[in-house]
Amino acid sequence: MPRDLALRSSALRSPDERFVDLPDFPFAPNYVEIDGLRMHYLDAGPRDAPETVLLLHGEPSWCFLYRKLIPVIAAAGYRAVAPDLIGFGRSDKLPARADYSYRLHVTMMTRFVEALDLRGVTLFGQDWGGLIGLRVAVALDDRFARIVASNTGLPTGDHPLTEAFLRWREYSQSVPVFHAGGIVKGACVTDLAPEIVAAYDAPFPDERYQAGARAFPMLVPTTPDDPEAPANRRAWQALQAWEKPFLTAFSDSDPVTKGGDATFQKLIPGAQGQPHVTIRGAGHFLQEDKGEELAQVIATFIAQTPRARD
Repeated sequence: MPRDLALRSSALRSPDERFVDLPDFPFAPNYVEIDGLRMHYLDAGPRDAPETVLLLHGEPSWCFLYRKLIPVIAAAGYRAVAPDLIGFGRSDKLPARADYSYRLHVTMMTRFVEALDLRGVTLFGQDWGGLIGLRVAVALDDRFARIVASNTGLPTGDHPLTEAFLRWREYSQSVPVFHAGGIVKGACVTDLAPEIVAAYDAPFPDERYQAGARAFPMLVPTTPDDPEAPANRRAWQALQAWEKPFLTAFSDSDPVTKGGDATFQKLIPGAQGQPHVTIRGAGHFLQEDKGEELAQVIATFIAQTPRARD
């Protein structure tokens, strides 16, 4: 059996009962099959809305992270689509760390956007949502109208990453029990309630389901010869010619991505003159700490940067 078919035949699915009665999460699941793998996503607001906000999560979260943003975005008249990456949430999970690659995630998200035929898209990418989403946006630039980058980056390995990231990477590989909910809680400023922490653990009944979460930190390009460094350099070249609106909305209390907003603002033409914001009183997962405020920033940005209609 070819290796890709073997991976798909051995994919794991988190039991549905793990997602029953999650707090403040009234959303129905949606699924699309891509290359034999099932991807889960939330879909709210008018399906025929002229603007779609694609909300991409990172590590080790899932679309539960966007429960505070989605109602605000939908109430503004926009469509909100929040997928779970392969290996996370209710999407299929491959069985081994070696099954995952940066390119796999980019490919799957590219095909997700194409499968749903999303257009007029405003990308919101946080953490790995930016590392993946920025690659997708420049590859499918005719489908994307704007970008909002939040606590994220696009590393090429040509510049050192923060000491906080390097410590996190070491922890992620050495900790005996990978407690996703505890990790999210530790990267927030607010104290998450036990039921919220448990919701972040829901996709991972046991260690077998955590291969993707364990793999992610090691997939970040940290050296110039990383296999995905050339693709990220090409993406940066495209971004340095990106003239469509580009906004940064970083938080004030995230040591992992601190200062990354200044790089985007300096290098991307579409970032010039935009009302960049710093979300105060928020950690790495600012969707948890200041979700409604962040959603209003996105909605206002869309309203203030109207695009030419097709």
